[in-house]
Amino acid sequence: MMVEIRKPIPVGEAVERVLAHAVPAGTETVPLEESAGRILAEPVTASHPVPPFNRSPYDGFAVRSKDTEGASGSNRIPFSVIDEIQAGSVSNQTLGERQAARIMTGAPLPDGADAIVMFEQTVEDGDTFTIRKPFEPLENVSLKGEDLAEGEEVVPAGSYIHAGTVAVLATFGYAHVKIARRPVVGILATGTELVGVGEPLAPGKIRNSNGPMIAAQLRRMGIECRTYGAQADDLDAVIGTVERALTETDALITTGGVSVGDFDYLPAVYEKIGAEVLFNKVAMRPGSVTTVAAGGGKLLFGLSGNPSSCFTGFELFTRPALLKMMGADKLFLPHTKAVLGEDFTKPNPFTRFVRAVYDGNTASPAGFNKSNAVSSIARGNAMIVLPGGTRGFKKGDEVDVLLLGVEEGSTQWKL
Repeated sequence: MMVEIRKPIPVGEAVERVLAHAVPAGTETVPLEESAGRILAEPVTASHPVPPFNRSPYDGFAVRSKDTEGASGSNRIPFSVIDEIQAGSVSNQTLGERQAARIMTGAPLPDGADAIVMFEQTVEDGDTFTIRKPFEPLENVSLKGEDLAEGEEVVPAGSYIHAGTVAVLATFGYAHVKIARRPVVGILATGTELVGVGEPLAPGKIRNSNGPMIAAQLRRMGIECRTYGAQADDLDAVIGTVERALTETDALITTGGVSVGDFDYLPAVYEKIGAEVLFNKVAMRPGSVTTVAAGGGKLLFGLSGNPSSCFTGFELFTRPALLKMMGADKLFLPHTKAVLGEDFTKPNPFTRFVRAVYDGNTASPAGFNKSNAVSSIARGNAMIVLPGGTRGFKKGDEVDVLLLGVEEGSTQWKL
């Protein structure tokens, strides 16, 4: 057979091609208590101002600021306490000259009051106290609407719903939340060499680690997956399984079958089902043979059978596409700068994504980093990005790092 000549494209271009074919999966409404970890499908707006009234941010005394004029260490001004206001209650008193109300944090100011004197700024004596400094109008007062005005957008559509988002939703009475529907994703591992996780090894065989790994990556995103097992290298059987999977899922991930060789037949599968191949080689290591196709409004991700390549392909291409299908506004892995902890002296024409341990300052390889590596996947929490070119990299160089395991990502692809 003739070996296909594949032209590699840059990683960023590959990401753009995938995202251009990612179709939103729709919306649904769930109770507030089930919304955490989902993506907002509509903006959250303030149904009332926050705070909803002028209130005290401290435990202290509500006073009229004009009654404090002239107070000093040598001229202490006395006040009489006529009321006590707990948080959640409203005073029916109106303060007169040199009158005050004991007030708790969060309680609304009584009529006439326009300043708060903290307890530690007073000398108390029964139902009276004195002060030794003047207070300006609205000093120590939390004003109505200073945090949020009524009708103001608080959280935009496309945002990841975390605990703070839930607090905002509850504040404004969102007992039910409109969210993006999660796509259903299929997983099909291919290769005659594969056996199940619980099966004994035989000569020439390996256990199917990619299927469970991808299922775990999807689970972190809250996405349901359907597994179609491990398929032997039988073209007709694989075509049948892929066709069935595409009727039951929104996207399909296959592992293996993407290299150039006699038993790598995904191109034939894509041709049979009428899918358009978006790319079949990327200028990256590992995972250069990652292949993505689109057909019938659905994406088919052909990831490498090598575990490290498979993991990297999912994080770089599958994850952002699924997030776009879920309506997210932050599609990409968060990134930062780090100090390289080890030499990489050998030049590489392709961009390298090295599984790494990042400690907040230094990023060092997580161990064995060839494309078939499993150990570095388990140990790493980041990927070092080493641009392709004619030079190597030395310990101490500043490098880009993609962070793994962070639920909310970045809006930008910079690499």
